[in-house]
Amino acid sequence: MSIDYLPLIAPVNRDEVLQFKRESRLNAKPWAHSTLAATVLTVLIGVAVAAVIIGVFATVIPIAYVSFASGGPVAAPVVIVPLLVIAIGAVAAYRYIRHASGRWESLLRRTRFATANQLMYSPGTRNPDYPGLIFTHGDARHTLDNYYSLSEPRFDIANYRYTTGSGKEKTTHNWGYLALKLGRRLPHMVLDARGNNGLFGGSTLPTSFRGNQKLSLEGDFDKHFTLYCPREYERDALYVFTPDLMALLIDESSAFDVEIVDDWMFVYSVEPLALDQAKVVHRMFRIIDTVGAKTLRQTHRYADERIGDSSVDLVAPRGQRLKKGSAFAGVGLIVVFAWVAFSFARTWF
Repeated sequence: MSIDYLPLIAPVNRDEVLQFKRESRLNAKPWAHSTLAATVLTVLIGVAVAAVIIGVFATVIPIAYVSFASGGPVAAPVVIVPLLVIAIGAVAAYRYIRHASGRWESLLRRTRFATANQLMYSPGTRNPDYPGLIFTHGDARHTLDNYYSLSEPRFDIANYRYTTGSGKEKTTHNWGYLALKLGRRLPHMVLDARGNNGLFGGSTLPTSFRGNQKLSLEGDFDKHFTLYCPREYERDALYVFTPDLMALLIDESSAFDVEIVDDWMFVYSVEPLALDQAKVVHRMFRIIDTVGAKTLRQTHRYADERIGDSSVDLVAPRGQRLKKGSAFAGVGLIVVFAWVAFSFARTWF
């Protein structure tokens, strides 16, 4: 796939950004509303900071003047503390305003990149209709900054955000992803990358799976990924994950989790993707050209023998979804670790 990355790295001047901003609002582009809201918020923040600075000066100067006029010393905190407050507020406001103004330049680069490569660009969608693991959790689910193709191969590169919990326990989860449309439906399989695991080697994926669904593959593959496939679908997994595909996965995507579900392949990043940076975007397109292309070739004739008719593009219910693991397993590991640590401490101290 030939991709032109120049729009992401070519210089952009202020006049071009202003022209793009005007045209976006005039043509009611989908990103104009969110950036307009950000502009209004920026103005309000600027007004608020200015009001605070004026208020601080209006309070401090009379106090300092009265103290000086009466011949008494001016207490250092009376002057220093307000000045620190002003400095911190000014720096914070400057950084926010600079970030908000940079949003339009980033939008211009991304739209130019999409146009140059016959792609579609969207600032985001609500509740994306994907069957992948990260898309079935939490609330306020939406994608951000989608590059997607309506021609073959069909793909979507974007970021994704959702929330869990409520009140003080509310947590926002951010991911980057690549979604690639496959030609056939396949059994549910997950490659949990070891390179992005969390504390004590725990998976960063939002769902755990039963341990009896792990399948060990040849060579060094198990050092990079843990493969899960439904029971009795081990032969199907070996049909898909041939040695050459395993080698590509290790070379190109060992930092990412990979999921195959229905007729989609997902590549997940535990960190959002900087989709206005050529280096990051190039890496995702390289995965499409290597891992994605090989997966498409390897699976375009797949048929679930349990269905009994190779012309039917369907997977039997047993293979459609992996069995989820118990949440108590992770709790049990923590309890065991705590017990071992306590026993060690009691013995030595």
